[in-house]
Amino acid sequence: MKALRTPTAGFALGLCLCSAAFGHAGEALEPHDFWSAWSFEPGVVASVALTGVLYACGALRARGVSSRRLASFWAGWLFLAISLLSPLHPLGQALFSAHMAQHEILMLAAAPLLVVSRPLVPLLWGLPIGWRRSLGQWSKFTAVQLTWFWLTRPSIAWWLHAAALWIWHAPQLFQATLRNEWVHTAQHLSFFGSALLFWWSLFYGSHRTSYGTSFLYIFTTAVHTSILGALLTFSGRVWYPAYAGSTTAWGLTPLEDQQLGGLIMWIPAGLVYLGAGLAVFALWLRESDLVAREKEYAR
Repeated sequence: MKALRTPTAGFALGLCLCSAAFGHAGEALEPHDFWSAWSFEPGVVASVALTGVLYACGALRARGVSSRRLASFWAGWLFLAISLLSPLHPLGQALFSAHMAQHEILMLAAAPLLVVSRPLVPLLWGLPIGWRRSLGQWSKFTAVQLTWFWLTRPSIAWWLHAAALWIWHAPQLFQATLRNEWVHTAQHLSFFGSALLFWWSLFYGSHRTSYGTSFLYIFTTAVHTSILGALLTFSGRVWYPAYAGSTTAWGLTPLEDQQLGGLIMWIPAGLVYLGAGLAVFALWLRESDLVAREKEYAR
């Protein structure tokens, strides 16, 4: 079973979710079209649906899938579907703030909930037995395991996630996602994939840190994302002129839209990191208390 916790993690989720990052083609969305703008691109729908079907079938076959993990998976799956299939997705072509909200849902709602649910075993059990055996053998290769162990080091995952956030918010790259679907796909995959690695490394990584160090990684992530959000909020110039022709229909100037997007990254996202950090801090205190009691009993 140990092999199932190495590269199979990335493969199982990547197999089911990789094409779910594709963007929305077409004209910028306007208010009167909002509620009818659900996205039903075949690749996206198939990926999201396949993930749900595999998990549902695998959870029935696998043992030890608790109700809490089931609830976490389906909540994360629902957030993923909302992000990629709801009108929020095409709205991201018209408003930078909507695009930001979509990314935050992917990274701070869908990703941690899916990781907490530990979906790898149910997803694998949802596959045909021949595929399960092939994946199990593949995950045992030394090169594959070493790569997975390296990627799930908390320090590495932290840097990958931070780099994805800052690099993709460079004006030229971010605006390229509005013009090219493949670039848009790469952006979503890097955000979602690096978020999965980040949360996985803190909770289950092969080099999992202490609660104190995990708290530090969460805190520093909250700090640097807040800095980026504050820069967007207080900037006196528009970073993304590509939105200039589409924000007016929604009652916002391009600068106001950018400021709203910055606030979304700064305040709500910061609260999520704060909640996660407090939870880890509470576990840290409880662990310290248990260690102190054990030392006391040992005297």
